Amino acid sequence: MTRPTAEVAASGPARRLGTWRAVAVLALPALAALVPLLGPSVALRGTGEAAAPGVGGIALLRGVVFAALCVPSGELLVDRLARRLPNTPPEQPSNRAVCAAVAGFVAALGLASVVSTGNLVPHSLADIDVGGLYRSRDGRLALIEVNAFALAGLCARARRPAIQVWPLAAVAAAEALRAHPAPEHGPLLGSALTLVHLTCAMLWVGGLLHVLRLLRRWRGQEAGAALLGLYARVAAVLLAVITATGVWSSLRRMPADTILDQLTTTAYGRTLLAKVILVAAVAVLALWARFRLRRAADPLTAYVPARAEVAVLGVVVAVSGVLTALPLPIRWT
Repeated sequence: MTRPTAEVAASGPARRLGTWRAVAVLALPALAALVPLLGPSVALRGTGEAAAPGVGGIALLRGVVFAALCVPSGELLVDRLARRLPNTPPEQPSNRAVCAAVAGFVAALGLASVVSTGNLVPHSLADIDVGGLYRSRDGRLALIEVNAFALAGLCARARRPAIQVWPLAAVAAAEALRAHPAPEHGPLLGSALTLVHLTCAMLWVGGLLHVLRLLRRWRGQEAGAALLGLYARVAAVLLAVITATGVWSSLRRMPADTILDQLTTTAYGRTLLAKVILVAAVAVLALWARFRLRRAADPLTAYVPARAEVAVLGVVVAVSGVLTALPLPIRWT
């Protein structure tokens, strides 16, 4: 039995759209991976600074760790927001928390292997000193991240997946402590700022990604616009906190009288400047989505700028991985 002509005609564009989506799913992560792999060499060019061995690979692993934190955190946040709405559709996208935990575990394991060799890239299993991880601060923090991701994966499969918030919080805390070593002036304050900054970023990026996945599943139902509006209000607060903590942290590492110079003459400053520009672009897209959500005849047209926003946020995550792998400014305040 042959299909009607109209159905056959409609299947062509739908098939092409599906093909383009599949290509985008494969191409975007590949392009995002180029940022940490190539970014350090670009940022270091002409600065006279020396990077640690394997800085591109370390930046990539850090980016994967950050992404692995964003996905489950966003799912937990948005699912909690969705429960506040009446008559939400029962359709749910597949849970990606387990996949994120596996990716985070592998990335954290790779970073731990680097720490075990004295921050050198191991060339064989014999180079890795697992016992040495227990004898250093960075080694113990690396082990916490490895074990916490493993526990987060198990919690994601449990009857109450919300308990994975605790191992995720442990990873975020370990990252905050790792980023501020003991020789730094006021390391506890720096770690607290980083922890708040990282937590808000996890919820912002992961939350938007999960909202968009829900909107695709709900296919234009009214609950989708309500959820996007509720998330937008939370995201505005998160962006304000991210901006405040980011500025404060930057001023601690690059004093106000030197920050303009360091933004162009140091690898850390150049990468930070690129991140600021990207976040500003994200803020513009967020305002565009919020405008459509409030003023457009169909609030779900906000999906288009929101989808662009999450794509740029993916690049921000990759740039953040680069930022953590580059040499820090010499001066601390």
